[in-house]
Amino acid sequence: MVALLLGLMVFFLIFNFPMVIAMVAAPLAVMYNYMLNMDMAMASQQLIAGVSSTVLLSVPMFVLAADIMCAGQTTNRLLDLVETFVGHIHGGMAITTAATCTIFGAISGSTQATVVAIGKPMRNKLLTLGYKDSASSALIICSAIIALLIPPSISMIMYAVVTGSSVGDLFVAGVGPGIFMLVVFSIYSFFYAKSAKIPQLKKATWGDRLAAFKKAILPLGFPVIIFAGIYSGKFSPTEAAAISVLYAFILEFFIFRTIKIKDLYRICLSTAVTTSVVFILVAGGQLFSWVISYAQIPQMLTSVILGTDPSAIRILITVTVFFFIGCMFVDSLVVIIILSPIFFPIAMQAGINPIHLGIIVTLQAAIGSVSPPFGCNIFTGCAIFNKPYAEIVRGLPPYLIMLVIVSIVVILFPQLSLFLL
Repeated sequence: MVALLLGLMVFFLIFNFPMVIAMVAAPLAVMYNYMLNMDMAMASQQLIAGVSSTVLLSVPMFVLAADIMCAGQTTNRLLDLVETFVGHIHGGMAITTAATCTIFGAISGSTQATVVAIGKPMRNKLLTLGYKDSASSALIICSAIIALLIPPSISMIMYAVVTGSSVGDLFVAGVGPGIFMLVVFSIYSFFYAKSAKIPQLKKATWGDRLAAFKKAILPLGFPVIIFAGIYSGKFSPTEAAAISVLYAFILEFFIFRTIKIKDLYRICLSTAVTTSVVFILVAGGQLFSWVISYAQIPQMLTSVILGTDPSAIRILITVTVFFFIGCMFVDSLVVIIILSPIFFPIAMQAGINPIHLGIIVTLQAAIGSVSPPFGCNIFTGCAIFNKPYAEIVRGLPPYLIMLVIVSIVVILFPQLSLFLL
């Protein structure tokens, strides 16, 4: 049963079938050949069940809010604000890039949207100051992954749907590791700029900072709405998503006037395409997860890889390795949908906090998106910067080392994730 399931998955992937075909056809073949007493209509029920969670309502709304803001002025206003405060120090422009990616991540929840929104205006600025092309590209695509840790994060929503964990708690728990990653990147940027003799910018006056803050104060309302609203219990993540869409529309249409009615069709179409892909993967993942549970793969994995009585730290390291490798080759949402049902019961038996586990899973999804050979942010960078694959990955090694260090710290110090809960 397991051999057929995994063999078909590998077969479909090798021959470049869409991921959803592999996720649906393989479990259907297992049902047909091994689950003879099972009505095949159960497959349809599982597909429908996969997209029936009310938590998923927040996904299209967060995506729509991000698409509206990408079409408007939000990005430039945030960049100008951060630059006035840190642009004059060593590595100031690089730190500005990382910090703005963090703030924009708190608005969009998408690494690829962050690469597109921040990458275009910042890459030219970095190159003008003397940064190498590979270093600039690596900084942007790696800083963009902070978006998966800072709420709202679509990866966290997927983990919550699959495991039944609290989306609100995950959003709150991601803030600490996300800021820690920003600090690590900023320290590296400071010393890199000093060693490479990158010129410093003129220090902005407090008048300049005040003017930039006035322009950015409304875009800064997005993370306040999302985080403060959920943390205070005023509204749920789904309600926060709906409010974000309304806020984004009012901001860009009525106040900044950067989008027009005719732009809404294009924006909504982009949201619909993205959401459709996510929901199809979630439906297929539910069927796949149901079949692997029936095949008792989690129990087999426990005995073969983890032993009879694995410690919590051993489980977390195993989860880190499996998710990291998986996200190097496949979209992180697919990996979360497939692997979370396998490891979640094992981790719960060992007494691991489900929110801490979710942050580790999300962190590996983030790292996998910038890891060769198939990290999605790498290909997004190739498309946005019009650069070959080899040029984009050349600057990644220092950041991958830093991300490994961040992973170790998050594993060893759970309170980095849990201190706000």
